[in-house]
This record gives sequence, structure tokens and C-alpha cells, in this order.
Amino acid sequence: MKQKLLLIFGLIILTFSSGKAQQLITGKISEKNGSPIVGATILEKGSSNGTSTNGNGAFSLKVNKSKTRLVISSVGFQTIEIDASPGTEVSLVLEESSVNLDAVQVVGTRSLNRSATETPVPVDIIPIQQVTNSVGQVDLNQILQYVAPSFNSNRQTGSDGADHVDPATLRGLGPDQTLVLINGKRRHQSALIYLFGTRGRGNTGTDLNTIPASAIDRIEILRDGAAAQYGSDAIAGVINIVLKTDVEKLTGGVNTGIYDKGDGKMINAYANYGVKVGEKGVINFTVDYLGRGKTNRPSVPDGPRAYFGDASAQNTSVFVNSKIPVGQKSEFYFFGGYSYRFSDSYAWTRTAKIDTGDVNVGTMDNPRNVKEIYPNGFTPRIQATINDASGSVGLRTKFGAWDADFNTTYGSNRFHYTVDGTLNASLGVSSPTHFDAGGFGFSQHTIGANFTRNFADIASGFNLAFGSEFRRDAYDIVAGEEGSWKQYPTADNRPGGSQGFPGFQPSNVLDVSRTNIAGYLDTELDVTKHFLVSGAVRFENYSDFGSTFNYKLATRLKLSDAISFRGSYSTGFRAPSLAQRYFNTTFTNFAGGVAVDQIIANNESVIAQTVGIPKLKQETSQNASIGFTAKPASNFNVTVDAYLINIKDRIVLTGTFSDQDDAIGSILKKMNVGNAQFFTNALDTKTYGLDVILTHQAYVGSGRLTTSFAGNFNSMELGTVKTTAKLAGKEDTYLDAREKAFILASAPKSKLNLTLDYKIHRFNTNLRLVHFAAVDLVNYNYVINHYSAKMTTDLAFGYELSKNYTLSIGSTNIFDVYPDKQDPFNTETGGMWDPVQMGSAGRFYFARLRFKF
Repeated sequence: MKQKLLLIFGLIILTFSSGKAQQLITGKISEKNGSPIVGATILEKGSSNGTSTNGNGAFSLKVNKSKTRLVISSVGFQTIEIDASPGTEVSLVLEESSVNLDAVQVVGTRSLNRSATETPVPVDIIPIQQVTNSVGQVDLNQILQYVAPSFNSNRQTGSDGADHVDPATLRGLGPDQTLVLINGKRRHQSALIYLFGTRGRGNTGTDLNTIPASAIDRIEILRDGAAAQYGSDAIAGVINIVLKTDVEKLTGGVNTGIYDKGDGKMINAYANYGVKVGEKGVINFTVDYLGRGKTNRPSVPDGPRAYFGDASAQNTSVFVNSKIPVGQKSEFYFFGGYSYRFSDSYAWTRTAKIDTGDVNVGTMDNPRNVKEIYPNGFTPRIQATINDASGSVGLRTKFGAWDADFNTTYGSNRFHYTVDGTLNASLGVSSPTHFDAGGFGFSQHTIGANFTRNFADIASGFNLAFGSEFRRDAYDIVAGEEGSWKQYPTADNRPGGSQGFPGFQPSNVLDVSRTNIAGYLDTELDVTKHFLVSGAVRFENYSDFGSTFNYKLATRLKLSDAISFRGSYSTGFRAPSLAQRYFNTTFTNFAGGVAVDQIIANNESVIAQTVGIPKLKQETSQNASIGFTAKPASNFNVTVDAYLINIKDRIVLTGTFSDQDDAIGSILKKMNVGNAQFFTNALDTKTYGLDVILTHQAYVGSGRLTTSFAGNFNSMELGTVKTTAKLAGKEDTYLDAREKAFILASAPKSKLNLTLDYKIHRFNTNLRLVHFAAVDLVNYNYVINHYSAKMTTDLAFGYELSKNYTLSIGSTNIFDVYPDKQDPFNTETGGMWDPVQMGSAGRFYFARLRFKF
């Protein structure tokens, strides 16, 4: 491998040394106030020939043509094009960019005349295509995990459905407490509810990996409570995904990679092309395929799992984004996509023999195995087929001075289980080894009308926005085939159902829905050119639990061009998901390697009502933040934001209550229930922290060095567990130490990211260091599993082979760092590591070839 890398680097160096005589165009790029713009990009249009400005804003560019066209750009400024000839000196002043791209408003503000840098709340703008050009990650969750410090996502293993849909959090809150938008419109959530051995237990979330990175122009992350602006789920913040609108340009690529251990092979192929419609219209298409093989990091011999690692997955996506002018003042738009994923993961191993615990008896045949089928035991494989579809249609138009947007959006996510390499022990030797285990689906239909107007003659500008929204959510569960869930009569009372994942039973089947209607008012007043205040109110009424009213206040004070202060306060809410209200199943759980059959009861069920579990109500929040942005020099930017988030009545999945419980055991026995868990509003939490982002650009030699540091410092406090009257005094079962540790582990104390990106001529290199804080989990013996702080290092090299092709090679986690090893009999996963920090797959090598025409 080292010899290959040396050969590639040698070829790159030889390429640098070649070339023919060229002539110079020189110049200087500056801001309106005369400050030089460091790191501005100057590119010869239609080629890869370019350079960037140095610390004085000056540049020199070698060209072959007697006359050429230059494209000058810099983050935060408007891009311009000019004609230039060798021997001339170009002096340009760039205007700050105030209107965002393609009339898609920046998340966090409804003003169409405000940039992300001018909002009174922190908004991160992540140019996905620039990021993916120099990193090894290709799926959206993993890209954001290593780019955005306040974002956390870990691949799961041995966690049933979570092995196929990664849970993701913002600022350490629940997966369902972050709202996801596409082009400013609400994105539907996944049908999956996280349950076993995973972060976000008892939560639903949005499956970001159904959206290919190749279809995305940029991602805006609003790190502030925004329920008053956007509705339910926006307690932690908002992630707005803005799709590409490129035209008459074909881009694509092939990415491939493999882990150091020789597994987890990855292949990603994609293409994007946009068709111009008239002068201003566009239809942009993306096709993307991502295949990923399993990894296997087995634990100790005879451990709970013979196979331990990430699931394999094949994901195919097709996305479209369009806008077509209608007359002079209107445009029709449509965007959406379809994603199909088949994923396959290893469950816990069923051994051929088990220890009876009796020294006189020793071992015996495992009643969960049929030795005639699997003489040496077996490891079931849980498979998921996920179909995700969405479409959003709308019309933007003008009524006098008012901008209007009429929209309808539909999204659907269907999750279906099959279990392979398994059996139904109660069927004995006649048992199939493959079962259809059923599944569930979620759909959401939203209709909205939004109006906004800017009044330039009120103070220094006043923006008024209002609108209404109607939404219908639907959720259903479908049963698996009979053999996947039924226990057939046997002389030795062997367990029934498909081992690894028992199917949904006819008694679990349901089809439910709800509606809600909302109205909002959003205002922004520039009291002066330096002082902004904004406010928003929102009312929503749900058909299943009632009404909620929320508000938000925010302000921004610009002391000078170099420093501004900002702050906000808001109330928020999150409506309980339909899955939290209605999900129910009978399953096999593992505690300390021992199989236990139990149920999760529907929150509306007779069982829940009889034992006194109250009906779910909304989670409510208070969110406060204060911070500042500074620009000590033209090439140096600083943002610091502190936050406090109080959440009341968080929904959790309780611990397990058995039929031996002295309070409700007799009730469970009468209902033929051995062990039961429930969804309930049981906990208040307080989360506070600090986000710090520093960016610096400098001219080093003939190249440009961009340095960025981003850090999130976070802490969460848990309130007293709120039980029901019948279960008073059982707080340690209602939400035990293990479950509390999982909640806290979703809010790591810190995550720090230092990235250095150097570009010189056709060559670029990217070095990234990510520091993950220590994490503590509580094992089955109620002893702490401590995972110490770790740091990973990623390194990538890129070279522009021509104006059409670019090659990148590199490695993520080049020092092969793993979390601290634990006892596999006392982890949630049955392996040597829980799903913490950087994952447990190790060093990864990758190569990427990109093209553009």
C-alpha cells in the first residue's frame, strides 16, 4: 500500500514540474470597506486553472489565451465574472451576498433579503459537494458526524431496526427533537421507532441516509429552538437540506473503499445533470447507488455473538429538483425522490448448547435451536427492505408587494423485516429458515400557504410573514407470516417465532392517523442598520391531544463590521409520534446474554390503562441562547454561542416490569403477560453547552491554507423520574440507571473538529482531526462501562487530472483507533464495544474519481 502511495505522489510531483510557458494576469480583490479578501478563488472559466488571493488580497494567474474570462468567488460574497487579458491588473470589490440561492430562504429567517451571517440565531452552512470532495464518508449521517460538532450519529449493531437506520441527534437531544426540511419544506420521519441497544430508545427520527449527498447543494443547520417558526420536532434545531439546481453540467463519480481488516467494501456511483427550461427554469436530476458490505469484529471465543459489526446495505436513490417560471411573477416548482434500501445485519448467536447453571447437569441442547438444522448453532440475520418516497409541489408568486408560496408535500417511509438463517424452534425439523416478519409504515401529507413582505420604509426595514399549514400523519403495522410469530405446541414447550426477530402478530396490526392545523406569524424589524429584533408565534391544534401555543424572540446587535452579538429565547413542543402512541410487539430481548420474552404495550392499550400508564402528551421546552460573531481580520471568522434547553415530559420507554412485580405483577398475570414495557412522559432534562467555530484562510507559498476549528461542549442533567401512582417508589425500574446512561450518552461532553485544507495549483490535501469525549454506559450488572476520550485522524489527497477529472485517495481513522474494549457479555451489542464515538470498524481506505462536463 505504501509503495502505491509513493508512486502516486511521485506522479503528482512530476506533473507539477511539467507545463508550458504561460502569461500572467494579476490583481487584488477586496471588500467595500477596502479590506483585502483572503482566499478568494479566481478560476479561468471552463477549465480547472485557478488560484486564490494571498494575505493582501492579491493574486497572479498564469494563462495561455490572449483573452480569457475569470470567475471570482468567495464565501459570503457575490460571485462575478469578468474578461481579462495577460499583462493587465484586475482590481475588484466584491459585494456581500445577501439574497440566498434559488429563492430558497435561509433556515431560521423568513426574510428573503437576509443571509445566514445576518440571522439573530446560529446557522451553519455546509457546502456538501466541497466537503465530499475530500472526505471518505459518503452517506449523509456519517458526513455530518465528522463535519458538524453538534451533530451525533453512530452506526448500531445487534439493535434490530436501528442496525438499518442510524439514529442521529443535534445538541445531544432525541432523534425526534430535530426537524428536517428539504428546500424549506417539512421532511417526513422514518417509520422505525428505536428500541433495543441503541441511542434514542423510545424515539422516532428522520432517515437522512435516504437522501443522497450527490443530490445536495448545501445543508443549513439551525442550532436553536424553532418550534414557533416551523412546528413540532424543532426543539433542538432544524436541518434544512437544499437540493442542487445546476444546469447544463454533468457531474458524477465513483467512490470506493475498504476497511483495514479487508471487509466493509464500499462502492458508490452517482450522476447529476440539470436541464435548462427557458431562461430561468431548471430540472435537475440525480441518480445514486451506494453499496456497503458487512464488517465483522468478533468478540471473545464463545461470546454472545459469533458475528459482530456493521450491516451490509444496498441503497439506490433517484432525486429531482425543478423550478419553472410561469409568466413574469410566478414559478412552479417540484422536488422529491425515491430511495430503495436492502440491508442485512447479524443478530445474536443461538449456540447449540447452553449452560444449565447446574454443576451436576452441565450443558444441554439449546431449546432455541434445532440441532438437525444447525448442528453447531446459528446466527440469524435480520434483513430490512426500506422504501422511501417523497414529493413536494408548489407555486411561488407575487400579490402586489407580497411574496406567496403555496405548497403540498407528501412523504412515505415503509420498513419491512425478513429474517434469514433462522428457524422457529417449535416447528422442529420442519421449520423454514427464512421468514417474512412483517413491518410498519409512516406517511405524512402537508398543505401550506405562506406569505411574506418586506417594508423598506419602516425603520431600516421590516419583514412580515404569516401562513397556515394542515398536516395528516398515518401509521400502520402489518403482520408477518404465521411461522414468524406463532408458538406451535411441543412436548418440551419450545419457543416459537423466528429467532433473531419474531414477526408482528395479527394482534399487533393497526392503521391509525391524526391531523393537525397550524397558523403562524413571523416578524423581523431592523430598528437601525445595526440592530435587529425578531419574533414569532405559532398555534397548532392536534386531533389526538389538543392545542399548543409557542413563541420566539431574538435579536442581533452589530457593534461594527468586526463584531455582532445575538441572542434568543423561545418555547417549543414536540407532539408524541404515532409510533410512540401505538407501537406494540412481542419479542425476545437479551439481558446479560440470556434470552427473555416480553411485550411492548400500546400506549392506548387495555394493559397500559389497567396498570395506570397515562396517555402520552406533548413534550415542551424552553430554549435560550446568547452569542457573538467576530471578524478580527478579513481572513479570520469567529462565532461563539452558548445555549440552555429545558425539556419537560420527555417520552421514554420504561424498564421491564415482570409478572412477579409486587405492584402490577398480578395485573400482568391476569392478562397472560410475563414482562412488559410502556411508553410514557417520565423525565425532565436540562441541556446546556457552548458552540465555537473558528475559520482562517492564509496564503502559504503558492497555495491557500484553510483552517477551521469547530467544537461543541455539552452537558445534560436529568430530573426526577415521574412514575404513576401505582408504580410510585419504582423509579429505578421505571427508568433505571442503564436507560439514564443511554440518554446521557446521546449528549457527549464535547466533540472537537480541526480541519486543515491546503490547495496549490491542481493538488490539494485535507487533514482532519476529530476528538470525541469520554462516554459512560451502565452494563447489565449495573457497573459502568467507561469509554475514554479518543481522537481520529483522516487524511486525503486530491489531484485534478484534467479540467474534467479529479482523483482523490485517502484514509479515515488512519491510526486505527477503537473505543475501549469491554466484556461482551455486558454490552448492549454483545460485542466488545457499544455504539459510541467513532464506531468500531477501524481504519478505512478510499479512492474517488470525479468527473464534470
